[in-house]
Amino acid sequence: MRRRELILTSTAAMVLAGCAGGSKFRRYDGPEVTFVVVNKGQRRMHLLHNDTVLKSYDIQLGFAPIGDKEIEGDGKTPEGVYRIDRRNPNSRFHLSLGINYPNVNDVAAAKALGQSPGGDIFIHGQKNPFKLSSGDWTWGCIAVTNEEIEEIYAMVANDTLIAINP
Repeated sequence: MRRRELILTSTAAMVLAGCAGGSKFRRYDGPEVTFVVVNKGQRRMHLLHNDTVLKSYDIQLGFAPIGDKEIEGDGKTPEGVYRIDRRNPNSRFHLSLGINYPNVNDVAAAKALGQSPGGDIFIHGQKNPFKLSSGDWTWGCIAVTNEEIEEIYAMVANDTLIAINP
């Protein structure tokens, strides 16, 4: 019985991979994304080439979305200007782009409170590829659909500036 379940699961996974077009890694040959702007209040993220908006996305935020991230575990998404500093092709959330939070100011502010600022803030996809999460649910990250993170991952290079606004 266990062997039959394993075979069926493997077959289903191969069929689904074939339906999804195979790879989660896309190619992008359009204008360079020079800046990412996140407007937390509107739950929107924009990818820009200079002053031109190339793409916009609806987003989900930390589970306590109002205000700037202060300490680890507060569920808030940071506010300020940061950089995309790393990529995770094996993310638990499909794909992810790392944001260089905390910066020196974030560390100093958290230390003044006797706390850790936290870290590991990303733009990422969904935790369940078959069910779109609703509402704000991350621990401070910026979430989009898995299809959207594939596009964003291809378009946004490391070292791109990101402004996260209230």
